Amino acid sequence: MYRVTGRIRRGPGTPRVQRAGAPGAAAAAPSGRPVPPVVLALRRLPQPRLTGLGAGLFASAVMLTLGFLDRLLLDGSPVVYGLLFLPVSALTALWVRAADLVTAPICVPIAFAVGVIPIAGGTGGLGGQAMAVVTALAVHAGWLYGGTLVAGLIASVRKVREMGRRRQPVVRSSGSSAGPSAGAPGSPAGPGEAPGTGGRGPGSGRTPRRRPVG
Repeated sequence: MYRVTGRIRRGPGTPRVQRAGAPGAAAAAPSGRPVPPVVLALRRLPQPRLTGLGAGLFASAVMLTLGFLDRLLLDGSPVVYGLLFLPVSALTALWVRAADLVTAPICVPIAFAVGVIPIAGGTGGLGGQAMAVVTALAVHAGWLYGGTLVAGLIASVRKVREMGRRRQPVVRSSGSSAGPSAGAPGSPAGPGEAPGTGGRGPGSGRTPRRRPVG
């Protein structure tokens, strides 16, 4: 692996391309700000890219599993379920692909409603179970709004960063095409060219005139 050091001032005898890990490569690299430990921990996590349908299935399956575990271990504690809903919402917004970022705040509330079924505690058939789920959603709407807000914020930040990455190549290409063209007036003279002649030097093909003698 090699690192190009063309834009960094090089001393005499310093190669343009340096091998990564060489003594001069570390000194040539610009020193940036230290990365926070939280960001480093997030970078170590897996980075899958789920479609909108895959993100919805992932969030629903995880919340349904957490709901059953909450009912078996903690007798259906809504506080524990709501606290676990927040990181699931964040992971759903982080792992959905960039083309389906808008689906993250939509599939997260659906996953919350699916996972709340085991801890709703409804009785009396399908109608009683449905009424228990609606009641649980109304009572614990704060956790629902909080997880949806977390997913929406993460999706918005990712969208803004994606738009910034797309604008950088356009700015660079427009800046490179605006440079002075070869042979144009005002362009620097090349080797063997007289300044201001536009590429006409001594070897341009013209025969110099001779002065008459006497």
